[in-house]
Amino acid sequence: MATEKVSLTLDETLVNAARDLVGRRGLSGYVNQALRHQLQRHRLTGLLEELEAEAGPIDSRVIEEVRREWPDPAEEESLRRSA
Repeated sequence: MATEKVSLTLDETLVNAARDLVGRRGLSGYVNQALRHQLQRHRLTGLLEELEAEAGPIDSRVIEEVRREWPDPAEEESLRRSA
């Protein structure tokens, strides 16, 4: 994978928190992964908007069914940490 060195201006508090988690040398990888994640979310949002434009909004009953069936990622993480 090709890389490119860039200069960014970021919130100092966020940078410090990230460094505390991953160390100085892990910051680039952490930011790279966060950027990848955000781009995926952006593309998924666009896809959902396109599908809704074609087929109409998702029925609220279906949304509630999915919420009941799919675990909340935050709850799963909490369960993993407590185990």
